[in-house]
Amino acid sequence: MKLPEASNFIEQIINEELEAGKFESRGNKLQVRFPPEPNGYPHIGHVKAICINFAVKEKYGAKLNLRMDDTNPAKEDYEYVNSIIDAIKWLGFEYDKLVFASDYYDRMYEIAEKYILDGNAYVCDLSAEEISATRGTLTQAGTPSPYRDRSIEENLKLFREMKAGKYPDGAKVLRAKIDMASPNINMRDPVIYRIARVPHYRTGDKWC
Repeated sequence: MKLPEASNFIEQIINEELEAGKFESRGNKLQVRFPPEPNGYPHIGHVKAICINFAVKEKYGAKLNLRMDDTNPAKEDYEYVNSIIDAIKWLGFEYDKLVFASDYYDRMYEIAEKYILDGNAYVCDLSAEEISATRGTLTQAGTPSPYRDRSIEENLKLFREMKAGKYPDGAKVLRAKIDMASPNINMRDPVIYRIARVPHYRTGDKWC
């Protein structure tokens, strides 16, 4: 397969990965995506990302998914979904498939339970302020949560009670058990599930 000449660093990386056979499992076909959050109308930043992604799609004959990153029910709405789609069409582009992060909520929950069962996640009762205060600094490790060593059984029970609506917003969160001394502060046991009683524009009150 003769690759198109790269005109920028993004295309240089794509060509290197194609030549290395990174995508052989799917016939060396490139797959790209544009993943906006539908929480407002499109702006110049969206236009830049749209043009970059769709240029790659057209140059490499790639498939492109328009993936709505709709995981914040407090701010998202179909009005913004439609405005993003309209903007893409107005710019003269066509995507191959429209998908939503919310399509995978059930699967995400299953994975969260697996994390707990594998000992890689725990339910934490610290407030957002306390979690932030114990995260540490760039030069100092964070302080482990006092709830970090709860048993798998207790964590699973509490997490299912969170989903069932037993606790108020902010009372508990699920955190990934990673490394409180990680050089990347964001990887110091980040919050991966929280309680928010806010109906979602697609799933309603199923998850709140």
